[in-house]
Amino acid sequence: MEMIKEECGVFGIYDFDGGDVASTIYYGLLALQHRGQESCGIAVSDTSGPKGKVLSSKDMGLVNEAFTTEILEKLKGDIGVGHVRYSTAGSSTRENAQPLVLNYVKGTLALAHNGNLINAPELRKELEYTGAIFQTTIDSEVIAYFIARERLNSKTVEEAVGRAMKKIKGAYSLIIMSPRKLIGARDPFGFRPLCIGKRDNSYVLASETCALDTIGATFVRDVEPGEIVTISPEKGIESNKSMCIPKEQHARCVFEYIYFARPDSFVDGMSVYNSRILAGRYLAIDSPVDADLVVGVPESGNCAALGYAMESGIPYGQAFVKNSYVGRTFIKPGQKNRESSVQVKLNALRDAVEGRRVIMIDDSIVRGTTSDRIVRMLREAGAKEVHMRSACPPIMYGCKFLNFSRATSEMELITRRTIMELEGEEGFNHLEEYSDSSTERGKNLRRTICEKFNFTSLEFQSLEGIVKAIGIDRCKLCTYCWNGEE
Repeated sequence: MEMIKEECGVFGIYDFDGGDVASTIYYGLLALQHRGQESCGIAVSDTSGPKGKVLSSKDMGLVNEAFTTEILEKLKGDIGVGHVRYSTAGSSTRENAQPLVLNYVKGTLALAHNGNLINAPELRKELEYTGAIFQTTIDSEVIAYFIARERLNSKTVEEAVGRAMKKIKGAYSLIIMSPRKLIGARDPFGFRPLCIGKRDNSYVLASETCALDTIGATFVRDVEPGEIVTISPEKGIESNKSMCIPKEQHARCVFEYIYFARPDSFVDGMSVYNSRILAGRYLAIDSPVDADLVVGVPESGNCAALGYAMESGIPYGQAFVKNSYVGRTFIKPGQKNRESSVQVKLNALRDAVEGRRVIMIDDSIVRGTTSDRIVRMLREAGAKEVHMRSACPPIMYGCKFLNFSRATSEMELITRRTIMELEGEEGFNHLEEYSDSSTERGKNLRRTICEKFNFTSLEFQSLEGIVKAIGIDRCKLCTYCWNGEE
């Protein structure tokens, strides 16, 4: 997989017994490291100490690089939030690392945010015209400012969060630490996940259930789309569903199941591992091919490859050795850097592929640059044939909410570029046909991409197949990047 840049991971905990939580946040962030490797941070507060005093530390790089035992021991507090970041908005700098800590007239807020806003520029202008001075270039600071501003006219912090949610538009999950409360919120469409856990007398909020498992917490439930939960010793978990919308309008991001989340996580009750296995099975049923070996592009393609092998009866194998100390390829900002990182992190196993017909399964094909390099590796290692299979449908549209798959233009998509070559702009009037492998346009698209990248054959998962694999009603999933339907 290449260049999906919409992830961050958030984690929060409140220990009602007054124990220090920094080390727990550290381990929670380690479990969420796959969601962001640019920067990380932890902010804590001692609820028995001076109200509003927040201790924080954040830095560039991985969690185990940014935090030492000495740093963690200095972060004394029984309530706290943590964050791992990949930039969706704003540059990759230490100043833009989270959590954001905001001091204002009502006290202190610490905010960790996963997602991004589509109306951030106009909201930023609105705030600047009323005197706000921004310290970062990230849209998370816009959210923090609106919460702080709304707090002036609200009885509680959670009420201010609700009012701010009425202003912001986009995909987000939030964890907010006030001096005496831990608050979690999720966008009304449910794009980004957030769950609740419990360990002894502590409550936890996290992007994924794998973080709960890591710290020995028990899963309680998912935060519902649009829901605001408030955690305090006095009332436990309080729920505000005033921002919730009908379930038929939910639009969970399918890429949480295909790519973002760890396989051992459950997102909105569905197993990520099982979804990927089923995606591979359905792909084998819809797009069979005679071959000797099924392999996955590590790591996100491995489960789908296993499912394909199970369904087809073709042996599953390992074609690549992965350097585990190199981050995901999309972490690198420039294309040249992405390509070099692919070369560093993966190497083909000649003994496994030489003289063999290989089916290569990836979670998706966005721009095709990483796929191109990996296929060349297999060819150079002696693979006789390389049949490319994508565990999701062809991506035809750039996501409006997440800037997904269009760093600068939809024309970066391999599908769009190929269609332009085949038919010019007229082809964009026939995207549905190009998505469908049974049509002449669909066949031409696949054939042309095969020629570009030296695939022996190419096929994509059907939309019906991926929806079945996830197990959530289609009307509750976002499929915009494939069919343009909002």
